[in-house]
Amino acid sequence: MSEGFSPGNRGGVTARFDAEEVAVLRSLVAQILELVEPGKAGDDPLERALGIGPAEQPTDPVLARLFPAAYADREMSAEFRRYTEVGLREGKRADARTLLETAVPGRVELEHEQALAWMRALNDVRLALGTRLEVTEEVHDEIAGMPEDDPRYPAYVTYDWLTYLQDSLVRALW
Repeated sequence: MSEGFSPGNRGGVTARFDAEEVAVLRSLVAQILELVEPGKAGDDPLERALGIGPAEQPTDPVLARLFPAAYADREMSAEFRRYTEVGLREGKRADARTLLETAVPGRVELEHEQALAWMRALNDVRLALGTRLEVTEEVHDEIAGMPEDDPRYPAYVTYDWLTYLQDSLVRALW
């Protein structure tokens, strides 16, 4: 297993990954990239030019977690979503593409901006996986008590590994 990230040169970070780890990262991030389709701007030419999109709250629990309501008031939240979701989706897609372009077996050296993109992409993967697994605060106790032949075990261990990677990345950056 990867030893996580360490500080690199000029504010960047480094890590070493084996081929299997890269395959897992690339697969999970590719799924996020697919899930977070480009935002759909409205039909009005001005709305398209400004990136104004639909106001509906996603019904998929993962998308609802990745794009939560900004306000408790439905109307205010819908208006906020209209003006922000297209850009938020593109940001998540850009972060995922950065990780996909830079995740390679062996030594990975990331510049500061690339490392920030990795941090956000890892967070999106963790949110998506955690939502699907219905992860709670007791996840570490749950994993510790879970037999390895439990069909959920690989997904939970992957979630734990992603948490470790993200934590090591945050520590290496600061």
